Amino acid sequence: MKIAVFSAKRYDREFLNAANVSAGHQLRYFDVLLDQDSVSLATGYDAVCIFVNDIADDDVLKALSEGGTRLVALRCTGFNNVDLNAAAGYGLKVVRVVSYSPYSVAEHAVALLLAINRKIHRAYNRTRDSNFSLDGLMGFDLHGKTVAVLGTGNIGCIFTKIMLGFGCEVIGYDKYPSEVFTGLGGRYAEPDEIGAKADIISLHCPLTPETHHIVNADTLSRAKRGALLINTSRGGLVDTEAVIEALKSGQLGGLALDVYEQEADLFFRDLSSTIIDDDVFQRLLSFPNVIVTGHQAFFTEEAIRTICETTINSVTQFANGLPLTNEIKAN
Repeated sequence: MKIAVFSAKRYDREFLNAANVSAGHQLRYFDVLLDQDSVSLATGYDAVCIFVNDIADDDVLKALSEGGTRLVALRCTGFNNVDLNAAAGYGLKVVRVVSYSPYSVAEHAVALLLAINRKIHRAYNRTRDSNFSLDGLMGFDLHGKTVAVLGTGNIGCIFTKIMLGFGCEVIGYDKYPSEVFTGLGGRYAEPDEIGAKADIISLHCPLTPETHHIVNADTLSRAKRGALLINTSRGGLVDTEAVIEALKSGQLGGLALDVYEQEADLFFRDLSSTIIDDDVFQRLLSFPNVIVTGHQAFFTEEAIRTICETTINSVTQFANGLPLTNEIKAN
């Protein structure tokens, strides 16, 4: 099959090419995002392969269908950027990577938590300037603290296991409770209890209409003062303006983000020689108790290999008329 790969970085090319050796599909790589301006590039391709910030809305999907595309292959788990109803209407199949390495994201969440708590980012900058003062670098023991995990799927459960290893009490919230979570030693709690008890809140839920801005001015006002917030899931889970106000007032003690709700214009590119005109993002970076990484939680060798192998396998299943193991459909 002929596949147009959008948002293709060097590592995408390397690992997709390796995964494609035996399958023999024709891969054409495009650096640009898939959107209304670039969709014409996919004309004549049987499939498009897209990532988290590519846009597959009604207009784009219609253009893909008219150009001969029959399959949309997401090389990620989340699919909030795809209009599944429109895809079905245009006869397009959609597949995703159901799981890759849940350890990669969970471990990055822990890394962010340790860094924001123990002020590693500030200590790093100080020591490079030969400043070995400890003032302002005090953190707290994780042992004995209460950690709230919002979303107790595979990643949330692995994060839970690590936090339990630190000696934390772990409470969770999920629309679909998991026996794995409780079996590890976690305990489900209501939102009011989570707000009152949690010293740390880590987000591991998908972005849906129900979870959009699950962290907002109201939930932050009911949170334990000084709590730390970690988000390695999707930027839209957090109302950024509300978080900024909570940081300014001290209601939120620290913030560590690997995702940002307006990240499509920023992440996965080098903007070091440009002026970033996103004032909200710039305000976030001005806080000493905020760490932002550029959507890299998934970025381990094991995860990228699995993502690319799964994606190529899904395309091969489609080409051979086989059932699509990782197909997603509109509800």
